[in-house]
Amino acid sequence: MKFYHRLKKGLFSKMVFTYTIIIALSFIIIAAFLSVWFQNYYFNQRRHQLEKESLFIKPYVFDFFKNREDDREYSAAQRDEALKFFSAYSSADIWLEDKSGYVYAVSDEKYQSLIARQIFTKGLEEMRFNKIYEMTGTYGDIIKNQSHIYGIPVIDSDSTFYGAIIMSTPLDEIRSPLKNVYRIIWITAIFAIIISCFIIYYFSERILIKQLAAINAVAKKISKGDVRKRVEINSNDEIGELAESFNYMADSLEKVEKARREFISNVSHEIRSPITSIKGFIGGILDGVIPRDKENYYLSITYEEIQRLTRLVNDLLDLSAIEAGQFKLRIDEFDINEIIRLTVIKFETKIKEKKLDVDVCFNLEHQYVAGDRDRLIQVMTNLIDNAIKYVNEGGKIYICTKVKGEKVLVSVFNSGPLIAKEDLPHIWDRFYKSDKSRTQKISTGLGLPIVRNILTQHGEDIWVENKEGEGVTFIFTLKRIK
Repeated sequence: MKFYHRLKKGLFSKMVFTYTIIIALSFIIIAAFLSVWFQNYYFNQRRHQLEKESLFIKPYVFDFFKNREDDREYSAAQRDEALKFFSAYSSADIWLEDKSGYVYAVSDEKYQSLIARQIFTKGLEEMRFNKIYEMTGTYGDIIKNQSHIYGIPVIDSDSTFYGAIIMSTPLDEIRSPLKNVYRIIWITAIFAIIISCFIIYYFSERILIKQLAAINAVAKKISKGDVRKRVEINSNDEIGELAESFNYMADSLEKVEKARREFISNVSHEIRSPITSIKGFIGGILDGVIPRDKENYYLSITYEEIQRLTRLVNDLLDLSAIEAGQFKLRIDEFDINEIIRLTVIKFETKIKEKKLDVDVCFNLEHQYVAGDRDRLIQVMTNLIDNAIKYVNEGGKIYICTKVKGEKVLVSVFNSGPLIAKEDLPHIWDRFYKSDKSRTQKISTGLGLPIVRNILTQHGEDIWVENKEGEGVTFIFTLKRIK
């Protein structure tokens, strides 16, 4: 649970915070974009509306300037009514000015003081060329509040400039309906951010945190020795792959733990057996149970058990040192054929005792290889000793070297019984013996593991082949020196 809370305060909170920031920024950018876009859209619509209204006002302007003097009063009355109507309809103050910029009509009586005043002269220069004049802000003492001012030129078909229609709308009135739109956009964005936070929280906790907590719970149980525990997560994502890798690691740990227990059991058994024999024989001699004329016989057995125990301890030390990488190889060039000859001579007594037919065959008189001479002597010693142990009396042992590319292949064949298929994958395991009764004392069960570890340190390979009806061959490679 501590891990779970730590995740919630660490990874979980960081992830939720990060995703929340990303989503919040996304919604804020979208909301800001929509606000600006809608404002521009609204102002464009406002412009179109004012331009359409100006089409209805322009005829009154033409009538005013083109009518006879006695008809202008009637035309002015109609014009003023029209200005009031369109002013109320568009929520804008409308002023009409002539081509010199003098105001001659207004939509609201409060602007009567503008009559006969010259205004927007700068804008008038633009409007003479049939251009729209537009500005936002204030205009002297005439327009004191921030307003949107829109000037539309009045030009007839023969391009005669009669003046302009000026429409002024306070920005507060324009933005009033926009505020409601902004409010809807931003409330929606905030609501979406809050909902997204809850969704992120829920799915992050469900998909990631709970599954990681499950993996951690199993990891703690395994760390306490319960290597049989596994993570049960059915998922095809990265968490599922992590769980699968974790279970694979747990399987490996279980195998290692099983191997460790078997190793301790095997070492205990292998050491206990000779010690028990030594203790029994020496105790029998000391107690007088064994007759004096048999003492030498039992002492020789005791000596053999001590030799066996010594070999076992030495093999264990060698194997442990090799696996720990404490043996540093001294790579030299030497004649592997000479090593084989000397090793065979060393086993001459055992070969004669079992009446074995040993044949050594080299394709070259001298075959130089690169390697640690002492360690490869140990390899040849273990392989030949292994062949002698398991070959039947009067059997054959065949040792040869041959060149294949950049490698020298060394093979040791014995005509003994074949290795069972179920035993082949395990012959390189420590203390593995096909004789499950453990009564066989001719082997410590460490020779082949030592051989493989030495050759692995050399970067070489070793394998075994069963030859049906003939025997067993161990083959390993060495680097050839030309």
